[in-house]
Amino acid sequence: MGKVGFNFPIFLTLIHYTSAWVLLAIFKAFSLLPASPPSKTTPFSSLFSLGVVMAFASGLANTSLKHNSVGFYQMAKIAVTPTIVLAEFILFRKTVSLNKARVAVATVTDLEFNLFGACIAVAWIIPSAINKILWSNLQQQGNWTALALMWKTTPVTIFFLVTLIPWLDPPGGLSFEWNLNNSSAILISAALGFLLQWSGALALGATSATSHVVLGQFKTCVILLGGYLLFNSDPGFVSICGAVTALGGMSVYTSFNLKQSQEAIANQLPNQNLSALKPKSVEEDETKQIDVNETPNAV
Repeated sequence: MGKVGFNFPIFLTLIHYTSAWVLLAIFKAFSLLPASPPSKTTPFSSLFSLGVVMAFASGLANTSLKHNSVGFYQMAKIAVTPTIVLAEFILFRKTVSLNKARVAVATVTDLEFNLFGACIAVAWIIPSAINKILWSNLQQQGNWTALALMWKTTPVTIFFLVTLIPWLDPPGGLSFEWNLNNSSAILISAALGFLLQWSGALALGATSATSHVVLGQFKTCVILLGGYLLFNSDPGFVSICGAVTALGGMSVYTSFNLKQSQEAIANQLPNQNLSALKPKSVEEDETKQIDVNETPNAV
């Protein structure tokens, strides 16, 4: 948005989430929005907390990108991973294997920042980690779909983004030149932001918060190496080595995840096979024995 002169990151985030909510309302009007789970299964406090955390995570992320370089922002994203591991251990007593803990990701390309931007980046780390954990937990354990969860939490996010504008955005957002070109660029970014949020929610529901961070780093590496190989860009020798190292670490992380999934499936199969191979005669004898024991004696 710097090219069109729209330097209001919180206001831009508000436009993105408002546009997303309008699209979700259209989906709901045409019965395209998946049904939400019963209200008793998920307390309102969980949905409200997720909406609040989303406002801070998204708003602070865009503010960090305004005041810091992309490299410094990526470094802050790397710090999200250990924060997720610590938060999941505190909230759900979930642990990470030692092999996964050894995998390091380094994709930093430049480190340009100022004091205010650094404070924003540090403040963004915790909400970002909690946001990913809550998204993944509600979808996997609360049986929420991505669109249904977005529909429920977006109004809360919009409200808190409005409260953040006076604190983090410079004045003059409403006096911006809303001509056709600028408005089109902002609306296109809002549509892309909706798709990004939707795809991110789907990934969190299918994997985990940690895997989602690793996926984001993979995207960064692909952009960096793709620009180098296809468009002859020169990010520097250190950046290329960092991207290659990061891809190796992601490959190791993925192999550990696949190995654990295969072991979990292998542990479930013996129990299922035992129940399936149980002879019907034995089951019938057990049923008859239960019926005999439960039948009262005749007087």
